[in-house]
Amino acid sequence: MPDPFPAQAARARFLEPPRLGILSSNRKDGSAISVPVWFDWDGTTVHMFAANSSPKVRRLQNDPRASLLVVNNLDEPEGWVAFDGEVEIGPGDFSLVEKLAARYWDLNDPARAKTLEEWRGGQAFFCFLTLTPKRIRSGA
Repeated sequence: MPDPFPAQAARARFLEPPRLGILSSNRKDGSAISVPVWFDWDGTTVHMFAANSSPKVRRLQNDPRASLLVVNNLDEPEGWVAFDGEVEIGPGDFSLVEKLAARYWDLNDPARAKTLEEWRGGQAFFCFLTLTPKRIRSGA
């Protein structure tokens, strides 16, 4: 099947609406493990965040190689984009958390708004993950 996103503009349109990414990283024994994540693609870099103490952060500290897979929603034509590269872990701007919370959650929901407010109070709890892809793959 042909690549549904042969042009950068088509890929950008696909990645614009909220979609979960599946972040794959490596355990110490070399086996892969994948977890869902919120992400932001700015056209050159994938930005994510995580709790400092999360297992995914420990895995990426041990081996920064990773892949982020983003797929179509069920009501859309088949398609996917994968970003392969190394993840850098470091401090970042909490505005990414706020931007992603607004994208993935209805912040008019009092429970969601409360969670975000609690996160604001514990900003040191988070680290920021940056994946600059060495390779971008797509298909259907």
